[in-house]
Amino acid sequence: MTDAASCLRVWLDRDGALLRLRLARPKANIVDAQMIGALHAALAAHRASPGLRGVLLDAEGPHFSFGASVEEHLADRCAAMLAGLHALIIAMVEFPLPILVAVRGQCLGGGLELALAGGSIFAAPDAQLGQPEIKLGVFAPAASCLLGWRVNQSTAEDLLWSGRSISGTSALAVGLVQVLADDPEAAALAWFDEHLLPRSAVALACAVAAVRAPRLRELRQRLADVERLYLDTLMTTHDANEGLAAFLARRTPAWEHR
Repeated sequence: MTDAASCLRVWLDRDGALLRLRLARPKANIVDAQMIGALHAALAAHRASPGLRGVLLDAEGPHFSFGASVEEHLADRCAAMLAGLHALIIAMVEFPLPILVAVRGQCLGGGLELALAGGSIFAAPDAQLGQPEIKLGVFAPAASCLLGWRVNQSTAEDLLWSGRSISGTSALAVGLVQVLADDPEAAALAWFDEHLLPRSAVALACAVAAVRAPRLRELRQRLADVERLYLDTLMTTHDANEGLAAFLARRTPAWEHR
């Protein structure tokens, strides 16, 4: 077991067949530059591990993640933040083996974007999943690209435009979550043991590449497009900067609709 920059626990399980990644900065498990870098490095380090058949991403504490760092969304830092997060999202989608995600408590914003970039999501019934960025006067670039892979267009638009959270039970009903369990980590491990551990690592890698290749090509272009929209249009507006500032100051934003 290793400690990746004190924010991520990384170890191999099942005699090297399963890579464990655990967000380790509870209770918020904020997805900031340090966490993004640690996740990216861990995936890169184990990408070619012989006999690896999957990854399980989970979190310490009662919550998966409250989301990305709001401070890193500010105008002078958001370009670097988006570049790092989107590079990680692509690395997760193109990782050669399945990434399972176990979710408890809050799974919001950038935290949900991480989960969406993985494979099957195992969630507790009372987990809360959502993209609340719109409440801060911004939007969720990666989720705008990834939500439609899992839910229908109207559901994706509902979550992205309202900023509301839904329970694990509701997320299962709309296809956002694949497995509901009181202990999502145990459920994910059991699924891995039954469905991935007995398989050939090379066959799994080819199967992942086959099903993900067209969407990976689409994702690269879509992320580039929404990143430009975010940086060149949204972040030049009064309301985006006001919403972020109001959140940090713990006050109600004063929208000017410009």
